[in-house]
Amino acid sequence: MNALSFQQASDGQPSFWRQRRNLVGFLAFLAFFNIYTLRVNLSVAIVAMASSTEDHKSEFDWGPELRGAVLSSFFYGYITTQLIGGLLASKFGGVRMIGYGILNTAFLTIITPMAARYSVFAVLVLRVIEGFFEGVTYPSIHAVWSRWAPPEERTRLGSFAFSGSFVGTVIGYPACGWLAEHYGWPATFYVPGIVAIIWCAVWLTTVAETPAQDRFISAEECKYIEDSIGPVDQKHSDFKNYPWKSILTSMPFWAIVSAHFCENWGFYTLLTQLPSFMNDVLKFDLSKASFLSALPYLVMAVTLQVAGFFVDWLRKKKILTTTQARKVFNCSAFLSQTVFMTLAAKSTTAFMSVTCLTLAVGLGAFAWAAFSVNHLDVAPQYASVLMGLSNTFATIPGIVSPMLAGIIVKHKSAEEWQWVFLIASGMYLFGAIFYGVFASGELQQWAQTEQTNDVKEKQGTANKAFKSVE
Repeated sequence: MNALSFQQASDGQPSFWRQRRNLVGFLAFLAFFNIYTLRVNLSVAIVAMASSTEDHKSEFDWGPELRGAVLSSFFYGYITTQLIGGLLASKFGGVRMIGYGILNTAFLTIITPMAARYSVFAVLVLRVIEGFFEGVTYPSIHAVWSRWAPPEERTRLGSFAFSGSFVGTVIGYPACGWLAEHYGWPATFYVPGIVAIIWCAVWLTTVAETPAQDRFISAEECKYIEDSIGPVDQKHSDFKNYPWKSILTSMPFWAIVSAHFCENWGFYTLLTQLPSFMNDVLKFDLSKASFLSALPYLVMAVTLQVAGFFVDWLRKKKILTTTQARKVFNCSAFLSQTVFMTLAAKSTTAFMSVTCLTLAVGLGAFAWAAFSVNHLDVAPQYASVLMGLSNTFATIPGIVSPMLAGIIVKHKSAEEWQWVFLIASGMYLFGAIFYGVFASGELQQWAQTEQTNDVKEKQGTANKAFKSVE
């Protein structure tokens, strides 16, 4: 039994597996799993929908640029609701925002095959609307953690939930490839949509907005969470009362934005383009391309679990300050990704290409254990809003990178694909430098209130009790 488990047991809390905050974390993991299966399905399906082979004539005559526009259309809607989602989640709670956001996205996914056979423009509109509903989910999760995650467990819980995105990608790529091959491309929309609807029913009926509203949480666990975070106030400031000037002139906030943007550039480039690259350059069939496209995200999902625990352990043991931990993990990941993405661009064999791309994406897990929860460090009460703002900027790569790839890759040659990877490499390098200079893990002055000062005193008392137990 580790120190954390021992402390919780001595406080009379349930065992690790029965703690409600861990159940919330598991269901949040499944939320992001569903979010990403609802994204990658089109990246796989579009190969079957619009690529002809000697044995198969495509149903749709969509060229590279049109395919790039279809793949990026989701993000036009997605980018518009990031800030709105953060504000609404801060005011009304993140649980409902996530649940209804995914529910609507799932329904629209199910009717996509019908829209595709009607018109490509119908697909473009449908994907924009899907992005609109799914856009509220990422900022809303920080509203959930601001109520459910004790400060010393934020990286662990946040990283575990976000890893669902990569597990969803790992399973989604080969599963959708298999569905497309055996049941036709429409199945890649029907199955993920139905699974997501089932998850929504469980989430919306099981998870409460706050520990105090949870019918099944033990009194001891509820007290532990509230003493660590402070009492949850359901009355939040109005839009006009947020410290907008301080937020928008805060360099630690812009460090988060730059890291989020640069990581997403490489991530979205490969998320949307990897099956096409493997089909165009490596000459893999759809099934094999889908399986190998999932490998980078498998590495990322596994690594993120280790990274989240390790960051919290380093902080708890005071081996690194929060600022040092965030910078070390983020910058080392970005520099490694710069190297491997460059090597992927220069690779001459399929094995080397797949290996370098797997490492380039997989090592991003260490960065996610830094910038993705950094909002909760600098301003916990505004974390969902900060996530909404940073993810607004971080969505731009989802719009631009597929379209840029469509413009660059005219003849499906290896030389054209090199430029796609080199651009992503340059983005990682810039992100490492900017975040290393300006990031912080400390509560910012503009985010300090009388309530946060009270919380800091309670955290100090909780830490003393924790040490006495150890």
